[in-house]
Amino acid sequence: MKLVSAIIKPFKLDDVRESLSEIGVTGITVTEVKGFGRQKGHTELYRGAEYVVDFLPKVKLEVAINDDLTEQVIEAISKAANTGKIGDGKIFVYPLEQAVRIRTGETGPEAL
Repeated sequence: MKLVSAIIKPFKLDDVRESLSEIGVTGITVTEVKGFGRQKGHTELYRGAEYVVDFLPKVKLEVAINDDLTEQVIEAISKAANTGKIGDGKIFVYPLEQAVRIRTGETGPEAL
């Protein structure tokens, strides 16, 4: 099992969700986050004063999947989240040692 975590632009969330749904992903967890990478934030003007916005709003999504879906999930997220501009995001893949469905007690891949 793998845990795929992706940081994407917020307006791309619906596209990514649809893309994952098409390949059979049944559930995702979404969190609103803030951060920066190479973008390094930007400056904005508010009531005549210029200030630096260091942390940009992003969306983090997490998907627990069977190993055989890993490449499909990465490709689906990459294609759906891509704008071709800086700040499109990153995808991280972690090994997932255990999963437990609380309601039924199922463990491992059956819990996904």
